[in-house]
Amino acid sequence: MANTPERSFTGLLTRRAALTGLALLPAAPAFAQGPGAAKPRIVTVLGDSITAGLGLPRNLALPAVLEAELKRLGKNVRVRGAGVSGDTSAAGLARVDFSVQADTSLCVVAFGGNDLLQGLDPKRTSSNIDRIIGKLKARRINVVLAGMAPPPALGRGYARDFAAIFPTLARKHGAALYPNLLAGVGGIPRLNQRDGIHPNAEGVRIIVRGLAPVVARALG
Repeated sequence: MANTPERSFTGLLTRRAALTGLALLPAAPAFAQGPGAAKPRIVTVLGDSITAGLGLPRNLALPAVLEAELKRLGKNVRVRGAGVSGDTSAAGLARVDFSVQADTSLCVVAFGGNDLLQGLDPKRTSSNIDRIIGKLKARRINVVLAGMAPPPALGRGYARDFAAIFPTLARKHGAALYPNLLAGVGGIPRLNQRDGIHPNAEGVRIIVRGLAPVVARALG
């Protein structure tokens, strides 16, 4: 029997668990802990190669840069990267329970790029992300949903249906929304690596400048 994408993702859980275990190491050293010091709150960034920092050293990848910016904004946090390159929303759903650890206060959910590249049905993508958020909310983990803007070349109807996923789910779950993770970066050559898809270090800084205030507000 031919494998469907969902079957192949399930079959790769062991490998993804190992990869994610590496990704869950702290993005940067936590605040120094002295007697009576407040414990940092944990922010987990769950996503694909964009959040994993493909092609960048760890200290310039999105989780590390986001942690530094949140600290600059006065938040006592530690950001864990839980991005796995190549993941679609289906793969994220398959691993959300073990990729997002129990001590997480807030999770940034950032899927959609690979669903777009594979031309997956927006209804399936919406269902997967809906279930991811539902699992996190059931564990009392707050969510920031990062959207992804589809290129017009995919067709007006497809682009419209895909773009609607994120505000619809944010409203349904009462989640904070960052409408487009690649806002100000996508399609701009000087802000991306040679593949034209993954942001370079400057591109990551621009993403974080937009994303961090949303995360900071969601942390309260």
